[in-house]
Amino acid sequence: MSIEIGIKGRAEDVVREENTAQAVGSGTLPVFATPAMTALMEKAAWTSLAPYLSEGESTVGTKLEITHDSASPLGIKVWAESEVTQVDGKRIVLKVAAYDEKGLIGQGVHERFIITNDRFLAKAGRKLEG
Repeated sequence: MSIEIGIKGRAEDVVREENTAQAVGSGTLPVFATPAMTALMEKAAWTSLAPYLSEGESTVGTKLEITHDSASPLGIKVWAESEVTQVDGKRIVLKVAAYDEKGLIGQGVHERFIITNDRFLAKAGRKLEG
């Protein structure tokens, strides 16, 4: 299988104390945190791509340009959607958007690269060598 334009993904959550701006340190209010929205967008993206990868491969996020346009209070359901818009070798570009039960809360563009797990981890591990 290969990754193609049009592949879609979705990830859901509920705004809880643990994913508020107050809890993650991105602000002082008990509303859905921008870092939590970002993570939900990335989850929608990577989980949509995973079934198309070979054994020992993953994708890593390398770029995310988003807006966070509307606050979501505690207890409301939130979700993110992704759609592949461009495939350039190992580089995948996705349109991402996040919603709560009242509508769009954020949107943007996300870039991921296909990597080989062992090589990626070995390269990262070399940073610990003296």
